[in-house]
Amino acid sequence: MKFTAQQIAMLVQGEVVGNEKAMVNSIAKIEDSKEGDLCFLANAKYEDFLYKTNASVVLVNDTLVLKKEVSATLIRVKDAYASFALLLKTYEEHTAPKPKEIIEQPSFISTTAKVGEKVYIGAFAYLGENVVVADNAKIYPNTYLGDNVKIGENTIIYAGVKIYKDCVIGDNVIIHAGAVIGSDGFGFAFENGAFQKIPQIGNVVIENNVEIGANCTIDRATMGSTTIKAGAKLDNLIQIAHNVEVGNATVIASQVGISGSSKIGNYCMIGGQAGIVGHIKIADQTKINAQSGVAKEIKEKGLSLTGSPAYDYKSSLKSQIVYRNLPDLQKKIYALEKALNELKNNK
Repeated sequence: MKFTAQQIAMLVQGEVVGNEKAMVNSIAKIEDSKEGDLCFLANAKYEDFLYKTNASVVLVNDTLVLKKEVSATLIRVKDAYASFALLLKTYEEHTAPKPKEIIEQPSFISTTAKVGEKVYIGAFAYLGENVVVADNAKIYPNTYLGDNVKIGENTIIYAGVKIYKDCVIGDNVIIHAGAVIGSDGFGFAFENGAFQKIPQIGNVVIENNVEIGANCTIDRATMGSTTIKAGAKLDNLIQIAHNVEVGNATVIASQVGISGSSKIGNYCMIGGQAGIVGHIKIADQTKINAQSGVAKEIKEKGLSLTGSPAYDYKSSLKSQIVYRNLPDLQKKIYALEKALNELKNNK
């Protein structure tokens, strides 16, 4: 498919700078582009590529001030990254194969299960007693849906996902391959010299428009529900423990671990390999830097945290400056001590 710069600008509501008739037929990274490619620049680290790119059209932020001339046609937009994402979505919609709407065999569907219209169920899928799969859902091969599981409309469950009994998945959810939803929470009581298992009788509720990455594990609640609220996005390889609540539109990067009964606020951002202890609350819009360890409740909205134990990001930067200067400070202290001793000795 081919598009002109003007057609693309109309779609993303941008302003063309250069040849409105410049034609593109493919999408590429700005550092690897060739003639006929469309690419974008949103990160200043890659700005040098803009001046030597062979791409025909480049999306840029409308705040970008050019340092020199560029050969490509530019489309200035408010947010180049968001506009490029819109174009990728449009491209995918036009090029993706037509969704399957069949039940492949062999697969097992309980006689008490209810399957909606235009549903795809892949081979070797298992749907237990009283499972409900709503219209337009896609259940890929080797998926397990335990008894009483509910899958919402337009939801996609990729291959090899395991969803234990009683869990509820909302509309427009995407769960990637290998995720395990509703496994037992890590609950044990030490009695008579041994750990005794505490029954985990709750479930997991994943609300609408959530995306769960590959090989994530979300434990069922001891009682009640472990909840991933609407619009949250989880990267691959994340552990969510029993009775955790992840707030609306919160994003969590890979290898994060959240301990039991902690409540993460709305619109939070949690970096890779961060760890959060159990039974605490994290305020809305909190930003937690990668590899940070959060060991106490965060009450103030909008803080940025780093380190282990995590503390205010700006204070951390100031401390890092002091830390880097410690050798010089030590020399100065030694010099001052020497000078003081000489003054004492000369009296």
